Amino acid sequence: MEAITSRLINWASILDEKTREQALAASQLPFIYPHLALMPDAHLGKGATVGSVIPTVRAIIPAAVGVDIGCGMIAVRTQYSLKDLPKDRRRLREDIERVIPLSAGHSNRHVLATAEPRVAELRRLAAKAGFDPGLYVAKWDLQLGSLGSGNHFIEVCADETDAIWLFLHSGSRGIGNKIAQHHIGVAQRVTRAKRIVLPDQDLAYLEEGTHEFDRYIKELRWAQHFALLNREEMMDRVITQFGNWVGGRVQERERINCHHNFTQQETHYGKSVWVSRKGAIKAEVGDPGLIPGSMGTASYVVEGLGNPVSLNSSPHGAGREYSRNAARKTFSLAELKAAMHGIEFRATEAFIDEIPAAYKPIDQVMRDAEDLVKVRHRLRQLINVKGD
Repeated sequence: MEAITSRLINWASILDEKTREQALAASQLPFIYPHLALMPDAHLGKGATVGSVIPTVRAIIPAAVGVDIGCGMIAVRTQYSLKDLPKDRRRLREDIERVIPLSAGHSNRHVLATAEPRVAELRRLAAKAGFDPGLYVAKWDLQLGSLGSGNHFIEVCADETDAIWLFLHSGSRGIGNKIAQHHIGVAQRVTRAKRIVLPDQDLAYLEEGTHEFDRYIKELRWAQHFALLNREEMMDRVITQFGNWVGGRVQERERINCHHNFTQQETHYGKSVWVSRKGAIKAEVGDPGLIPGSMGTASYVVEGLGNPVSLNSSPHGAGREYSRNAARKTFSLAELKAAMHGIEFRATEAFIDEIPAAYKPIDQVMRDAEDLVKVRHRLRQLINVKGD
């Protein structure tokens, strides 16, 4: 940990200059209190750095929550061991790809029976919040139970005892993105109208007590819950396919579901603040958490240590070192296949920008986070599913 300034505390041992400058700019906003905390996986983002914890007094920066509102991880520990698994791992990968829509823009053809109660719950919550999600995305309900693309994934993993875990990463899909983009635009119009000078227009904010702020919070909370239920729905489908594959019923020994793009009210340093974690998870004492690596590397099941300087937070993953464009120009499909040796995955050039070498080494990130979380399990990948 280093104090770059009194308003910017950093845990990243690997930090490029552009990311550092972006975090410094955000930390100088007058409503930041007590300081911005930069996580070990920090890298350049839209307005605010990905891998940052941003506490604000009576204001929220929509772009500092992220455009994938509620994005996060879910994992289930099963009763099965590595020795119990069939040899044909490709079959399970293809079965998962068949039941869960992958890639940007893809959704379910109809609302499945398993999703119906979750969709009904979201309709009730939207009505209570006084807004119609259909005005953002007409068929938003068909997105529940879909993965998306980029760094979103579904994995079958084994821990250090060979216990099998089912693990996935996704968020609020197109509906969450539309909500986020709308309110980023609203914040920019409001700050321009007030002639507020900002270091970056994507740091535009909404002030507590205004109609714009209240509407954002209601829709944000709805999108965060959509993301949580989206992960639950996909995990239930993965469990069904896994059970069919191994020929037995899955007993859930543990289930963890946590956001890493979200905001909520908390008390820190004696003051009530809005804590926006953009690429960071809540890590109060005893909080269970999930920190994935990149394709082909380890992931971690962790427990929070409640570090007050980090605002009880920890990293959410490995963090990019190469942009997607730079990764495509730098690495090859052959290098990706070599990095994924021994892991069942769909070998295609579409995933070159997700190669492990495009990310910070996850083990270094975890060393940087030693005073933020305690490692409970280290997971190694057996099967990887992604959308292109």
